[in-house]
Amino acid sequence: MSDLKKMYKTLQQDPFPADMTVTLGDQKLSFKKRTWEIDGETKGLRYGENPDQPAALYELVSGGLEYDGIKFRGEGQGLVSALTEEHMIQAGKHPGKTNLTDVDNALNILQYLTAKPAAVILKHNNPCGAAWSEDGVGVALRNAFQADRIAAFGGAIVVNRPFTMEAAEVVDSAYFEVVAAPSFEEGTLEVLKKRKNLRILQIPGINDLEKMLGQPFLDVKSLMDGGMVIQFSFRNRILDAEDFIPATAEKDGSTFSSRAPSKQEMDDMLFAWAVEAGVTSNSVIFAKDGVTTAIGTGEQDRVGCVELAVTKARIKYADGLCFEKFQMSLFELKLKALNDEQAAKDLAEIEQAAVEAKGGLKGSVLVSDGFFPFRDGVDLCMAQGITAIAQPGGSIRDHEVIQATNEASPQVAMVFTGQRSFKH
Repeated sequence: MSDLKKMYKTLQQDPFPADMTVTLGDQKLSFKKRTWEIDGETKGLRYGENPDQPAALYELVSGGLEYDGIKFRGEGQGLVSALTEEHMIQAGKHPGKTNLTDVDNALNILQYLTAKPAAVILKHNNPCGAAWSEDGVGVALRNAFQADRIAAFGGAIVVNRPFTMEAAEVVDSAYFEVVAAPSFEEGTLEVLKKRKNLRILQIPGINDLEKMLGQPFLDVKSLMDGGMVIQFSFRNRILDAEDFIPATAEKDGSTFSSRAPSKQEMDDMLFAWAVEAGVTSNSVIFAKDGVTTAIGTGEQDRVGCVELAVTKARIKYADGLCFEKFQMSLFELKLKALNDEQAAKDLAEIEQAAVEAKGGLKGSVLVSDGFFPFRDGVDLCMAQGITAIAQPGGSIRDHEVIQATNEASPQVAMVFTGQRSFKH
């Protein structure tokens, strides 16, 4: 094994203490470092964000916080931090920080999706595909995977219902790093364990996610100078379709309003806004029939974020066509097309089909984590055939954005969320 490969397989011996105490005024939080007995050794986290960063996981074991009459999440509510050897059904290559924070962010999303079986696939702490379905977690996971099978490579899968054989077949069809579920139906573990490096986690607390709604946790952002910013964690105010606010605005004595969404559009925007809680800003999400059709994340400008999502959707759509027709990825076909005239023709046809289909975005709704400062981003997403938009509202140009939706043919619906969903 080369020295370069060794760094990814080396377990860091972290120097952090077994206990940690955080005192805020007269309130105290006590934490215990989480370790596991694996292969006859006591092991903590594999490493942090990178192999040369020692890291430790701490569970809140006593104490609690209450500010402004609001009680924070506290002891006894542990999920990822409460994982024991019993819950770590298969350690795989042994989990590191990124594996567990991906699972944690999936739970952050799934707390708002308890009404239906749901599945989220994450990479680099962002969802690359998410879906919910009355037909079960197998269908939800398959839809989430097909939403962006390129980005899903090596991702973390988390579902909110018992893991089924149908879901296990999705895992067996591709490469994933982590699978987490509240429980596993008979026979599924035998399928999953065929992949020796797969981390398999059972998190029973997923069944109780809904009980955490409205209850914040202490969100800590560390600064490079050693300081920190603490804040109440984000709490989603859109828990039901009725929580959306009709899109209206006034300008120079005139009132502007958008079309009200249909029930299906409301349901899709409710789903997409829940997923938005786990996406790095600036971000937009396209969704249709309970499945994300494109996710644009981490851009500095909102119209650029829409452009990114649209571009990714076209690539994903073309890749799907390519795999269905030739059993190869779009990028494999592109490589083949360099020296094969027929492959080049096939590639051109597939890419043209993706453009004509608008990357599969037709009929989607769109949610935006921040308001649209100009109508350009709205015009761009409407050009892809979206039918409804949910966004915070509050821009001085809300009236222009509403006018844009009303000028569309057919008219596009819009609602406001009344809150921003930035995640930095």
